[in-house]
Amino acid sequence: MIVVMSTTRTPEQQAAVITRIQDLGLRAQEISGVERSVIAVLGQVYPELKDELSTLDGVEEVLRVSKPYKLSSREVRPNDTVVELSHGVRIGGGRPVVMAGPCSIETEEQLWAAARGVKEAGAHILRGGAFKPRSSPYAFQGLGVPGLKLLRQCGDEFGMPVITELLSVRDVAAVAEYSDILQIGARNMQNFVLLEEAGKTGKPVLLKRALSGTIEEWLLASEYILNQGNPNVILCERGIRTFETATRNTLDLNAIALVKRLSHLPVISDPSHGTGKWYLVRPMAMASIAVGADGLIIEVHPNPDQALSDGAQSLTPANFAELMREGSALAASIGRPFADVPVAVA
Repeated sequence: MIVVMSTTRTPEQQAAVITRIQDLGLRAQEISGVERSVIAVLGQVYPELKDELSTLDGVEEVLRVSKPYKLSSREVRPNDTVVELSHGVRIGGGRPVVMAGPCSIETEEQLWAAARGVKEAGAHILRGGAFKPRSSPYAFQGLGVPGLKLLRQCGDEFGMPVITELLSVRDVAAVAEYSDILQIGARNMQNFVLLEEAGKTGKPVLLKRALSGTIEEWLLASEYILNQGNPNVILCERGIRTFETATRNTLDLNAIALVKRLSHLPVISDPSHGTGKWYLVRPMAMASIAVGADGLIIEVHPNPDQALSDGAQSLTPANFAELMREGSALAASIGRPFADVPVAVA
């Protein structure tokens, strides 16, 4: 349920509505938009509540939210959410951004080479995994906190915000300290305790869709972050598991277009995990831009053949530069040019 406040309401009237909601044992969350201010009512609402709240001063109307996901729905917030990062980078709002870098941070030299390549090609955000979930316990698991420190140093040197994956509640503080965006991977989409702890940091959170997650489950998972008072959620379509075995996953372009209609949250695409093959990344990146994605997250490695993880789906810096040239031209042609590249501060 949402309470739509009148444009002439006073701060005292809005505070009184919030107090009334809380007195009823419910939660009130204020959401300010361009055209209206609403209060989301969270909890077990009952039919008579609509009439009770409608009579309060400053209330324009009270609406029931038909979707099970409340805070992420366009019914609650019609306008797009824009996530603000350092260096003037913004995710959402119509100008796509690109996150790029290695799947795993392996060495300082490898990270700096990848960062230099993606920066020169026009990437906005540096990605790199310090903690890596692997199917085999014997595979490379990442450098941990030393990797986080390298990522932060590299991002600062090249003037780019950074994103890295958060695997466990034990690592929340460390990842939040060094990363601008906390990435929740597909395997953790419904790790609700982790989602809540990530939300409590107040840092932007990128939430990947699970391997077999439905769109409704994905949006409901985002509610766990939003429900902590953290509005900075970015959704990521990274491919789902289907009967097809020719590619690593099936990149669901339907989901990008549909979720942009259902939710105000920005949606980005991961054509690297969505295909598992480096030569499919470029065409699927183009398709993602065409269907309205707010950005891309792409794996780039200076020597994919030597990568300790996901080498088969990683682009070389040269291939990434080609993708950026074609992607920029396509985005501009449909009236959604790439965002400006952040400038490093000396």
